Amino acid sequence: MDIGVDSFAAILPDPATGRTPSPTDRMADLLDEVETADRVGLDVFGIGEHHRAEFLDSASAVILAAAAARTERIRLTSAVTVLSAADPVRVFREFATVDLIPKGRTELVVGWGSFGEAFPLFSLDPRA
Repeated sequence: MDIGVDSFAAILPDPATGRTPSPTDRMADLLDEVETADRVGLDVFGIGEHHRAEFLDSASAVILAAAAARTERIRLTSAVTVLSAADPVRVFREFATVDLIPKGRTELVVGWGSFGEAFPLFSLDPRA
């Protein structure tokens, strides 16, 4: 059995203080979370892909590359890459390149996505 964490890199107000972190602070915190997960022995950390204002994970491969450079053993995965709104060859090449940084610890999970907001951004019609 593997134990891990998935994150959507949400940038939401802190429930205790009501303060919303800056995007740079939230990204720094997210990368710290991945490092901590690696240090305490979790097996996997996943970063989702969303194209909404409250999430910072629209380029999950970039975040995973930064995490790869800061970790030693944890597997890093997309959780989920929205293949239906992307060029599959480009996705493969990006993740194959990211996978070179942690020497084979990157995994790609693809799917349709849970929100429809990405389709108009990429001039796609999900009904087609």
